[in-house]
Formats: sequence, C-alpha cells, structure tokens
Amino acid sequence: MPARPPSPKTLPPNMTTNRKLNITFGLLSVGLLITLLFKLTIVPGGIILSGFFLGGMIIGGIILGCLLVSGILRLIFKKTSFLTIFSITTAISFVAFHYQLYSPTLTIKVPNEYNGEINLILSNVTDNILTVDSNGFGYLNEWTFKKTYTKPIVEQLDGKNLDKNLVGFNPSTFWAKGEFTSSESKMKIQTLSFKINSDDKLGEKRYYSSDLLKLVDKSKLMK
Repeated sequence: MPARPPSPKTLPPNMTTNRKLNITFGLLSVGLLITLLFKLTIVPGGIILSGFFLGGMIIGGIILGCLLVSGILRLIFKKTSFLTIFSITTAISFVAFHYQLYSPTLTIKVPNEYNGEINLILSNVTDNILTVDSNGFGYLNEWTFKKTYTKPIVEQLDGKNLDKNLVGFNPSTFWAKGEFTSSESKMKIQTLSFKINSDDKLGEKRYYSSDLLKLVDKSKLMK
C-alpha cells in the first residue's frame, strides 16, 4: 500500500487565537488611523501650525506610547504575541482620540432675511438653543461649546439654506471664539461666532457689531 501523505500540521490553539486577533485588531487599527488622518484635515490648528500637523504629532506619540505599553503588557500576558497586544492598544487609543476630535454639526435656524453676526453663547442651558433671536444670539451647553468646530448647517425659518451666505473666521477655522467681560458687573460672556452676508454681499468681509453685554439673556449665563 502506498504510504499516506503526512497530515498538515495544525497550529496550537493559542497561536490560532493570536492570528485572529492580529487580523481583527490590525484591520481595525488601520481603519481608525485612516479616518483619523482624514478628520485631521478639518480640525482647526494653533496660531501657526495646522490641525493636521498637530494631530499627526499626537498620533506619533500614541504609537510610541502603545509600543511601550505593549512591551510591558507582553511581560504579563506571555502567551499573547506582542503584535496582538500592540494592535489592541492602538485600536483602543485611536478610538479615544476619535472621541476627543468629535464635533457635532449644529443646525442653526435664523430669522428670515437675517444678515449679520451669529453668536452662540456658553450658557447654563441643558438643551442647546439653536433658533437664534433677532440679535443673532443662541445658547450652547458647556459640552457642545467645547466640542464644536465643524461648519454648521444654517437655515432660515422658512427653510432656505444659507450655506453660500456664511462667512467663517478664516480659511482654516470657521468659528471665531470671543470673550467679553463687563468691568462693572464682572460678567463674562464666551461666544462662538460667524457671519451671514446678504445675497448681494456674498464672500465679502463685513463687520457687524452687537452689544452682547446689554442684549444677552443674563439668566442663561454660566455662573
């Protein structure tokens, strides 16, 4: 009888598990990294450096930190490969960074034919007030105020979309951040703002002024 060919060797269970984890978390880490790099193209930067550059530095720090942590964890979980641990730690870190970069896209309603400055004010409200009044004032809770940087959707009360009428702070940062303090009442107002131009003034840099300290709803201000 002819000799039976040797049966293929099967991998030990722990190696099979490591391989599956490597593939799963490796693909997850790469996917998260790609989406992070895309998101960094719209993140505002600092005074000189772009958001992409600053975010890239943070990603580099995350990878170096994960290498160090993975080396330490490998000493504890000796049956798990270094690559598996590294894939898991990077995936978790990238998810956390995604959360830090998250910005809600606000939908703002303005009075019909409104043009001028929109000021969303840091306030004590629980639910954001995004239908602005005749002065262009809306009110944000603390979480939304701190997280928002993406360009909003702005519509008139009649439903007309005003995207082409919006004028941001500068090409890389849409929202302008402001802080105003009254020397008399010690009241401090923090705002996120942008401008809306009329159809015949599209793209122009126009200057509007509103007396925030007099017109704001003081009962909604942070204490």
